[in-house]
Amino acid sequence: MHMLHAPKLAAIDLNLLVALRALLGERHVTRAARQLGLSQSATSHALARLRELYGDPLLVRSGRNLELTPRAVALLPQLEHGLTELEASLRGEERFEPSRASFPLRIGTADYGQAILSGPLLALLRAEAPGVNLQATSYPEVLEQLKAGTLDFALIAKMKLARVFLEQRLFSDGFVCMLRKGHPALDKKRLSLAKYLELQHLLVSPGGTPGSYVDTELTRRGLTRRVALQVSSFLVAPQVVAETDLISTGPELLLRRMSEHYPVVLLPPPLRIPRFELCLVWHTRRDHEPAHAWMRDAIVRAAKGV
Repeated sequence: MHMLHAPKLAAIDLNLLVALRALLGERHVTRAARQLGLSQSATSHALARLRELYGDPLLVRSGRNLELTPRAVALLPQLEHGLTELEASLRGEERFEPSRASFPLRIGTADYGQAILSGPLLALLRAEAPGVNLQATSYPEVLEQLKAGTLDFALIAKMKLARVFLEQRLFSDGFVCMLRKGHPALDKKRLSLAKYLELQHLLVSPGGTPGSYVDTELTRRGLTRRVALQVSSFLVAPQVVAETDLISTGPELLLRRMSEHYPVVLLPPPLRIPRFELCLVWHTRRDHEPAHAWMRDAIVRAAKGV
């Protein structure tokens, strides 16, 4: 429909497209204006021109927030790719120098990934790229944020991905059970499956949905457990377990670290739970950017210390 009357590129102020990227990325006129170094009224005027240009509202109000229209959602990855390529052509093939870089490294991951990797990654950044700050955020839909360009990377458990994403394995982790010191179930050295199922459980579900690796394995055996408490944060689990008779089964690397700070005891689970792999994921359009390639390598090197 719009293709018949599509304006020629020469007739468009390319600054409008830069403004569009900021508006769709920030979803907020004032923040976009700040990013662009423009006044709020100039940015609002740019949005009005863009709406006319695309024949679409692009951003619509939803309560107190602005949301992207379906056209804008589809547009943002194309825009990000095109402007990135254009910026790269203007820079030429200059080499990325981490010591002179100044930008945020934006990672989407649950608090598990944040707790495990933030320390080693920040130490590496401070040594090699002191102007790069780390922004770790727990978005519900990290892959959508990668598509939208509001994140540089996602750290997620290995899963089947769409072709627009690339991944690299960082490390694997297993599971341990956690109970408070002095818990009645600790009268024996090992926890039996029968005793495990008698206890009330704390489930950590970052996405807020029921089910887990543990429940999948129990279902395979025709068994169920009682989840008395479900929370969204792994960091909450040791505190609650230390104060109750609940048992929690969680990732070993994180719980071993946290058990040093809480009065809890760790035991092997009474059933085999498959290990999981934490993967670094990014969008294909960023794959050839020198700065992005350096950030990928930095995250991989930081993960080796885990």
